[in-house]
Amino acid sequence: MRLVIARCSVDYDGRLSAHLPLATRLIMVKADGCVAVHADGGAYKPLNWMNAPNRLTEEEGRWVVTNPKGETLTITLDEVLHDSAHELGVDPGLQKDGVEAHLQELLAADPCSIVEGLKLVRREWPTDIGPVDLLCRDAEGVAVAIEVKRRGEIDGVEQLVRYLERLELDPTLRPVRGIFVAQVIKPQAKVLAEARGIACVEVDYDELRGIESNVLKLF
Repeated sequence: MRLVIARCSVDYDGRLSAHLPLATRLIMVKADGCVAVHADGGAYKPLNWMNAPNRLTEEEGRWVVTNPKGETLTITLDEVLHDSAHELGVDPGLQKDGVEAHLQELLAADPCSIVEGLKLVRREWPTDIGPVDLLCRDAEGVAVAIEVKRRGEIDGVEQLVRYLERLELDPTLRPVRGIFVAQVIKPQAKVLAEARGIACVEVDYDELRGIESNVLKLF
């Protein structure tokens, strides 16, 4: 990973146009080629970013990141304060807590408890940015990527969006649709999922374990 702290302005040109005026920011270039621009705040979410695959061209005082869709992220460097590279190695991935891991197991054993007609292809389907919890096929044979959480929040939806982008690159899978599954999904996460074309399903953990009955909700 390369970390650059610089006074810079950032311009995005693609589906829309966006401009970040001159300020001191952190620029991260990950091993997979992802470029993200962060401010000193806002938790994990970057101000702007370009997912891999892309091409980074470094010019005098300017970086230009271009992806296959023709979108560009131009970073104009006014002053570089820090520039370093670090080898992080292979990440073992997120270790789910007991309930979340068991919830995934229960859903993998009975995908129809999510949506009628689903058939499991594989648990932990690998992508180059991490594994998708469940990969299924629906009744029409369309690939369905499913992300499972105890509590459904915005970051879980965004995680599934990134997985879908990677899966869509595989011609044996696309088109791929997404389903976000959790015991409780926050309203903001439902709004974001709907905007991204992702279905939300709330499940009852106890019912899946055969303890009590409840109705699954598809939003």
